[in-house]
Amino acid sequence: MKVIICGAGQVGWQIARHLSGERNDITVVDQNPDLVRRAAETLDVQGIAGHASYPDVLDRAGARDADMVIAATYSDEVNMVTCQVAHSVFAVPRKIARLRAQSYLTAIYSDLYRRDHMPIDVVISPEREVAEAALQRLATPAAFDTESFLDGAVKLLGIHLEEDCPVLGTPLRELTELFSTLNALVVGIRREGTLFTPEARDQLFADDQIYVAAHQSDVDRTLEIFGKTPKKQERVVIVGGGNVGLAVARALEGSEHRVRAKVIERSRAVAERAADALERTIVLNGDGMDSSLLQEANIERADAVLCVTDDDKVNLLAAVRAKQKGCPFAIALVNDPSLVPLLAALDIDAYISPRATTVSSILRHIRHGRVRRVYSIGDAEAEVIEAQVLSTSSIAGKLIRDVDFPEGALVGAIKRSGEIIRPRGTTRIVEGDLVMIFAMSEDVPEVERLLQVSIDFF
Repeated sequence: MKVIICGAGQVGWQIARHLSGERNDITVVDQNPDLVRRAAETLDVQGIAGHASYPDVLDRAGARDADMVIAATYSDEVNMVTCQVAHSVFAVPRKIARLRAQSYLTAIYSDLYRRDHMPIDVVISPEREVAEAALQRLATPAAFDTESFLDGAVKLLGIHLEEDCPVLGTPLRELTELFSTLNALVVGIRREGTLFTPEARDQLFADDQIYVAAHQSDVDRTLEIFGKTPKKQERVVIVGGGNVGLAVARALEGSEHRVRAKVIERSRAVAERAADALERTIVLNGDGMDSSLLQEANIERADAVLCVTDDDKVNLLAAVRAKQKGCPFAIALVNDPSLVPLLAALDIDAYISPRATTVSSILRHIRHGRVRRVYSIGDAEAEVIEAQVLSTSSIAGKLIRDVDFPEGALVGAIKRSGEIIRPRGTTRIVEGDLVMIFAMSEDVPEVERLLQVSIDFF
């Protein structure tokens, strides 16, 4: 597949990294020659320096025979014009644009993206994706990472194992026997910084970070087995009242479980806008790192603090200050991946990466076969893929143990006729099944090959 990626920032670079490793023909376009050079030297891609929306630049990038354009520059307008030029001048079949401004995303204006208007096939909103990720983290505070699959019936849980975890030293095979009625499976383990797909004989140790695929009804029991105490969030303090904080506050106001939220926003204009848009949420104007303001927000009585300003360092420091004041659970939005290793030392419980959520959204729309959902794990170390099994897929009709899955791939759950099945070696995969597969990045192309039918991309 020939893909032009416009924008060589964090998102564009990660998408290029994913796709170039899968033998696709990738060209990266950016007006910053240093970013283009970095991509070309680090990845197996071609680089073009220039404005992505200019027809001559797209022509040099190979738009005449491209299968897809992904517009992920920092400018919404450049992304939109790039898709328009790709469609009108070069007839590129598939166009994806990342748009931030909420006005472009309002449902009543959705006709704007029809093929005879502004022809964008897929619109990705980073802020909406981040808000959804924040809500997922708040819903499962005992996990450092969460994502839903199989129509919400299965949850991927990232769990940090501590010394008091009752199943340390137990082989995974014995866990399956001990908890035979538990519909949950350990699909990934990160130990001493290295992520791998476990085997049945592998044991769990303190400080491991594990990824578990659990049936929604078994989430609380799964957390308890691994030494975590599930707790409902009733009071939340949100630091940052911009688009992300506002979206989270609105969702909490509309949730079936009554959650009392308070928002702290430094900008008076943004705080006033948030106050006007919210009904029951108290909005405080001031610095989220200010001890007296945190005290005014009753941070010591809050169940969680969510720090989602546009400044990573403010988010980290506000989270640290909130925990010092007695808040038991802190989530920080972190754009810079180099800051992530500091989270454990700072005692920050969970983080949200806008880059990872955006990359996951884009990958969902460019994976081969009948892929319905993709979630990127860590620093593009692995992916969780949800896909439908077609009648002509090579895995249809086979027992899992007979499928030639690569070593780094593991089936985490199967949905069949509305029922969730915990996969075993003797489980037969049949046409129409929805499967959730954990795969190390280097094994994703082979998993796609097993899922896809001929050259049917979409």
